[in-house]
Amino acid sequence: MTEGRLVYVVGASGVGKDSVLAGVREALRGADRVVVAHRYITRPATSGAENHVALSEEEFRLRREAGCFALCWESHGLCYGIGREVGHWVESGLTVLVNGSRAYWPQARVVFPEAQLVEITASDEAIRRRIAGRRRESEAAQRDRMRRNRLLSEQPLPADRRISNEGQLEQAVGELLGWLRSGRQAG
Repeated sequence: MTEGRLVYVVGASGVGKDSVLAGVREALRGADRVVVAHRYITRPATSGAENHVALSEEEFRLRREAGCFALCWESHGLCYGIGREVGHWVESGLTVLVNGSRAYWPQARVVFPEAQLVEITASDEAIRRRIAGRRRESEAAQRDRMRRNRLLSEQPLPADRRISNEGQLEQAVGELLGWLRSGRQAG
């Protein structure tokens, strides 16, 4: 069986990664052999648009200590994990999309040396508008997200593909899906 690939999708908070990944998930066909991994997050299941598994901080800690996560990190006061099952999916020949963190890309490359990096981008104004529109955080927390976005943007990542999510969502979804289907290793 041909080994698959792990595609680590990153972008600033508010850039629309969840929406792009949800759009890709809806457009996939079985022949694509692409799956979108869910994340384990210490955030209630009802907050946000992301299809995630909500865990308490205690359960997250227990799973981390038991080695249940292939990748895990903390950001914006939350804990995020990617289950070890994604390694099996890649070994089974699937392309696995992971909603990752820019700051933890180096660690992802240690665990998945052949991982590819896709960066979703948008203007600061679009990001600011989206973060405010989510109404999940105080104005101070929104400013902190924008400040972190600027700091991380100062250190460009070696993306295999950059996709703008500035215009219509369908355009960004189509571009990512087309890149995945083309099987290109860089773009």
